[in-house]
Amino acid sequence: MKAYVFPGQGSQFPGMGKELYESSAEAKAYFDKADKILGFKITDIMFNGTEEDLKKTSVTQPAIFLHSVITALTLEDFEPEMVAGHSLGEFSALVANKALTFEDGLRLVSKRALAMQKACELNPSTMAAILGMEDDAVATICASIDEVVVPANYNCPGQIVISGSELGVEIACKQLTEAGALRAIKLNVGGAFHSPLMEPAKLELEDAILSTTVSKPICPIYQNVTGQVVSNPDIIKSNLIAQLTAPVKWTQTINQMLFDGATSFTEVGPGRVLSGLIKKVNRQIVTSSVG
Repeated sequence: MKAYVFPGQGSQFPGMGKELYESSAEAKAYFDKADKILGFKITDIMFNGTEEDLKKTSVTQPAIFLHSVITALTLEDFEPEMVAGHSLGEFSALVANKALTFEDGLRLVSKRALAMQKACELNPSTMAAILGMEDDAVATICASIDEVVVPANYNCPGQIVISGSELGVEIACKQLTEAGALRAIKLNVGGAFHSPLMEPAKLELEDAILSTTVSKPICPIYQNVTGQVVSNPDIIKSNLIAQLTAPVKWTQTINQMLFDGATSFTEVGPGRVLSGLIKKVNRQIVTSSVG
């Protein structure tokens, strides 16, 4: 079975989408429509902006969404049999499997980005990648710290991202390194994504998600919150809401997709981050990327 996966924040790069825009009239129409929906020329920032310009959450998230979704929608042989997306990428996956329209997906992503940026500004917070340690050991140490710090991304065996207050992440990095982690690397991010500190963003986005039409998808989506297959529109909505404060279970997602019959994975959108993570889950997996 053909599986398609969609990247999240961190995959952006200057010039993203420009080649697509210039080579396809269909892609150009989608990009032009996006500028109108957002009320500013995101295409100018994507095509001509600096790395710094693209780092702002309110720009990064819609930019990655547009690059991923427009690539998928303009592929000649795009016939997904199962899809998944990493964090933000879950919205791209839902447009690709026709559960969300392009317009609604973009509006939700834009609202999500603004709400998350606002939540980041309320609480100084950060994230760190922990390498070379068992997931359960990382979770146990995080739980023992008297500060907000939690596992945020189960990316692949031996790589987990933690998220929380600046002090919480600092204490956790020290304790995890002392307990045997190979490395603890602070990430250059705006705040503590997928942690309780995103609760204000979750509350802000909840009404928008609940009032958006989610259709029955053309193929199953494996959602971050559970790592399990979902096709019920109401459950898809509740998982999208929960996703803001819950961890991304990417390792579990890929293993479940393999168990359910995935034979190849194609990463759609900027970069090849997910292809690398998938190979670390299982080196035998056939991966490719477009975009």
